[in-house]
Amino acid sequence: VPIAPSVLIAPTVPSVPIFLALGDWGGVPDPPFVTPREVATAAAMGRAAEELGADFVLALGDNFYYDGVRDEWDPRFQDTFERTFTAPGLRSLPWFVLAGNHDHNGNVSAQIAYGQRSPRWHFPHPYYSLRLSLPGTNSSARLLLLDTVLLCGGTDDFTSGPVNGPGPGPGPGAAPTASAQLRWLQRRLSAAAGDRFVLVAGHYPLWSAGEHGPSECLYRSLRPLLRRNRVTMYLSGHDHNLQFLWEGGVGYVVSGAGNFMEGSKRHGGDLPPGSLRFFYGAPSSPGGFVHVRLEPEAATVTYLEATGRILHREVLPPRGV
Repeated sequence: VPIAPSVLIAPTVPSVPIFLALGDWGGVPDPPFVTPREVATAAAMGRAAEELGADFVLALGDNFYYDGVRDEWDPRFQDTFERTFTAPGLRSLPWFVLAGNHDHNGNVSAQIAYGQRSPRWHFPHPYYSLRLSLPGTNSSARLLLLDTVLLCGGTDDFTSGPVNGPGPGPGPGAAPTASAQLRWLQRRLSAAAGDRFVLVAGHYPLWSAGEHGPSECLYRSLRPLLRRNRVTMYLSGHDHNLQFLWEGGVGYVVSGAGNFMEGSKRHGGDLPPGSLRFFYGAPSSPGGFVHVRLEPEAATVTYLEATGRILHREVLPPRGV
């Protein structure tokens, strides 16, 4: 496996880093290969990019339901991605992509390779780092993208069976792969000690009130690192709703409403008391996503429904404040 890269994102004009975070958005495997929610959410993301600004899109996994893609020429790239996210505000934005469990049902290596075929699609490695410049300051922000399926040993972490399919997945190498990814994350977090904001993203939520609930694997392996390194927020999908939780000085953003909506709060009782600050999963909703703005003095997280309605907003301080 090649060394996980670090990518510098520097806006062409002086501006603060702004991005849209979208999870569980990947259509359906039968014609028309999209859902009404995905179409509505794509249009709303375009409007948000134009009205609120955006430098890139963070894709939080389950990019192609239900079994990922076969190869880098799979027509799903066109049907579910390229021809759907066509709003003027999105056309020039790069997408930084990570894999979810449904992607691992197919060929994740093909999703990585597709980055050579599309100028919009950036997926250089199963886990990688973005450095975000903060104009007007001597500091920067760091966004670390993980593969939580590999981190949790090639299983979906919420059932007893392994994730099937080719590409980076389960098997004899799963445990060493998880160890290597954790070592990489520890090094990156140490290197980011001076950054004003540090964001970590993965498909599986660490905390969630939803149908899947908290991840025992991430509680053991990831939570101590997030707390010890004063990470600003952890962004995820997997549960098909929008949530914000606050625990141990870390913000937990769940943005899994790009294709389906589920109102279940089945695991609300499994959360630390008082940690759930926001939950939205109305089955009648046309979908939603998150808008993140990083300014020197604060990180602003805005939850948007595909109608354009602002559902909730959180403001998080820089690290050490």
